[in-house]
Amino acid sequence: MTTAPTAPGPPRSGPPRSGAPAPDDLAARAAELVRDAVLGDLARRVVADCGADVGLVGVPEPEVAGPGAEGMVLRHWAGTRADLLHGLAVPAGTGLGGRALAERAPSWVPDYRAATTISHHYDAAVTAEDLYAMLTVPLLHRGAVHGVVYASLRAVVPFGDVRIGAVTRLAEAATLALAGAAAWCGAPAAADPAPRGPRPSAPSVLPAPPAPPLTRREHEVLRWAATGRTNPEIAAQLGLTCNTVTGYLKSAMHKLGVRNRTELALAARESGLLD
Repeated sequence: MTTAPTAPGPPRSGPPRSGAPAPDDLAARAAELVRDAVLGDLARRVVADCGADVGLVGVPEPEVAGPGAEGMVLRHWAGTRADLLHGLAVPAGTGLGGRALAERAPSWVPDYRAATTISHHYDAAVTAEDLYAMLTVPLLHRGAVHGVVYASLRAVVPFGDVRIGAVTRLAEAATLALAGAAAWCGAPAAADPAPRGPRPSAPSVLPAPPAPPLTRREHEVLRWAATGRTNPEIAAQLGLTCNTVTGYLKSAMHKLGVRNRTELALAARESGLLD
């Protein structure tokens, strides 16, 4: 894990010493410190807020997989008992995290060791931690991956929409914090080819796209579904039948162009429907 920076000394007057860091070096160092703080907190919150036994965050490091290839290293963790996952290099496409990195999409398995849809390069490290169920979510911003967060459990269980949604929301919040910190420190976003301009006075966030035309009932059902409520709970809250709730959710999914409740909640949040 990263160590806390030492407290700065008193300000010095006069011109900077010849060995003093350049402003761009200071900005890059500040962005790095913010990134470590955000990703370290993300690993801890996956355990504290999402009910995972182990939280991990991989940080992109291209040299892991060689020239022209993607890869990452597990740099932050919470809840681990052994150290085989600490500092583990994961090229894109390998294991569950490497799959999320390559596909730019969340991925999960109820039993990592028995899964047939992933490679098994890291079974020894996973077994040492006694992990089974695993979810990985990439931290995406403008097509660039800022990291991959893992939520793992020491039991064979399926991942439901509530837990997937909770981890995804944490990943989104961390991604926005990283992008905002990079902009504030003057560092260009990883996938933004535009040259760096004047530093903004505060981290910026892209405006949300316009909201699709949902009906009042669709909007009500959507807002309850985004909190993790089940269809029977929503039906009881709004005085509707379960079939009616299902119909409203399907209609909202169709209008937003999504396939499941997790994608529905993300699309609604990005469209400003949950504000």
